[in-house]
Amino acid sequence: MKPFSRYIVGVLFAVLSAAAIAGGIPFEKKTFNDLRTAGKPVVVHVYAKWCETCQKQAAITPSLLAAPEFKELTLMEADFDQEKALLKELHVTYQSTFVAFKGTAEVGRSTGETNQGRIAALFRKAL
Repeated sequence: MKPFSRYIVGVLFAVLSAAAIAGGIPFEKKTFNDLRTAGKPVVVHVYAKWCETCQKQAAITPSLLAAPEFKELTLMEADFDQEKALLKELHVTYQSTFVAFKGTAEVGRSTGETNQGRIAALFRKAL
């Protein structure tokens, strides 16, 4: 394999691995808009790789998403350092923020929460 190809494969693996750790999928504007327009429940988790609170949240979300209750919910992981347009659109000023949507309507948000029960309660608002 050529060096550039190895680099691309490595980057792709790193991105997918980071999303798998948190249980969500990488934020992508078109997917976000399509899900909301279809009336689907979506939670955006604004995280930063360097954020300890975000790491604690990422340890909690996979078990929540594995619960049958949340099978219809999509968790999208948005990088605080990369998604500046999204942060402006959603009025997010801090990493470790969850923003819940039921269709196109925002139904709740939380910043810095690491209590599994409270995060689950926010996720339920989107259902």
